[in-house]
Amino acid sequence: MNVATFSITVLTLAAGCLAYAQTPLSELITEAEQNNAQLQAAELTWKAATHTGRQVTTLPDPQFTVQQFSVGSPRPFAGITNSDFAYIGFGASQELPYPGKLRLKGQVADRQADTELARADALRATIAEQVKTAYFHLAYLQQTLTFLERSGAALKQLGDSELSRYRVGQGSQADVLKAQLEHTKLLREITMHHGEMAQMQAGLKLLLHRSQDSPDVVAGSLTPTRLSYGIPDLLRFARDRNPEVRTETVALRKQDAELQSAQRAGKPDFNIGYLYEQTGSQYRNYYMLTFGVTLPRRRRVEAAVAEAVDLRNRAKKELDAQLQQQLSDVQKQYVAAASSAELMTEYREGLVPQAEAVFRAAMTAYQSNAQQLNSVLLALNDLLTLERDGAQALLDHEIAIARIETLTGVTLQ
Repeated sequence: MNVATFSITVLTLAAGCLAYAQTPLSELITEAEQNNAQLQAAELTWKAATHTGRQVTTLPDPQFTVQQFSVGSPRPFAGITNSDFAYIGFGASQELPYPGKLRLKGQVADRQADTELARADALRATIAEQVKTAYFHLAYLQQTLTFLERSGAALKQLGDSELSRYRVGQGSQADVLKAQLEHTKLLREITMHHGEMAQMQAGLKLLLHRSQDSPDVVAGSLTPTRLSYGIPDLLRFARDRNPEVRTETVALRKQDAELQSAQRAGKPDFNIGYLYEQTGSQYRNYYMLTFGVTLPRRRRVEAAVAEAVDLRNRAKKELDAQLQQQLSDVQKQYVAAASSAELMTEYREGLVPQAEAVFRAAMTAYQSNAQQLNSVLLALNDLLTLERDGAQALLDHEIAIARIETLTGVTLQ
């Protein structure tokens, strides 16, 4: 076989590896935001919470009563004609909470709705990150599959070439078997690769709320995303825009409202009522106005206030812990993105080209019978390993970028 022809066959992508149309990542994110069942449930939870405010700020239900007082007999209306004590009465009463109590309860309900909205937004950002991660893994698997298929084709041709040499007495049976073994091992790896892709497809379809028997997603080629912000800017963005920090901030505001409501609960409530009592026609009617005051027990109110204070302090600590955790994650992901970017450069400009040169040299020597098959197999294995490691560095870089976007709320891609 001609050396140039063989090298071109080995070092070019396998034909027809991506026969289907690629799906842009932005379209998948939009689809997940519209169709993901978990996100829809979170949004419905928020919508349900928005109706609580009107309920708790409305006055308690009025009470209407009808009374009938008999004299001389348990029969209804007994004595109505001969006693001024017998009557039929119609009344109404209304509870009146102390001014400000309902308003504060409404603020608590509104803050709870804000908390549910913040949780839905945080979940939306998490799902978007999960879609990105799955998409990037698919792109990585598609790219590395071409490496495997190319190496498989090279090993098959090496095996055929070694078998031809063996038939004319120039090779050994051990080399033939060795080439065939390496090709079979690579076929096993390709099979495992397909299994990993199938699992990734299943997870991505779950996020998109697609049927599992729907067509598979074809990812586009991975390209490195430039990190255009320094760590000071990213940390500032995380403080201001991080969805988890925002959720804890809104939760703290809710606890502030809870504390104010608990403190106002110590104020008395009121009740006003009116009763009209109609007696017999020869007697005068009765009219009764009542006004009541409900005095909350101090022990219960003090315990409720103490509980609200502790919960507020806990919310402050949780906010601080969440902020520190998110800032730490930003720092870690920034380091991961920077280091993987350096690795990509080393693989792209140094290691992979050098491995290709070594393989070509080994192939040239092998074709001229100046080198053994083991040297060619070793060079081919080194090339495949370095190509996959380079693709892994690119994958790690893009996953770190996606995580930074979630942590900071900034779009980088």
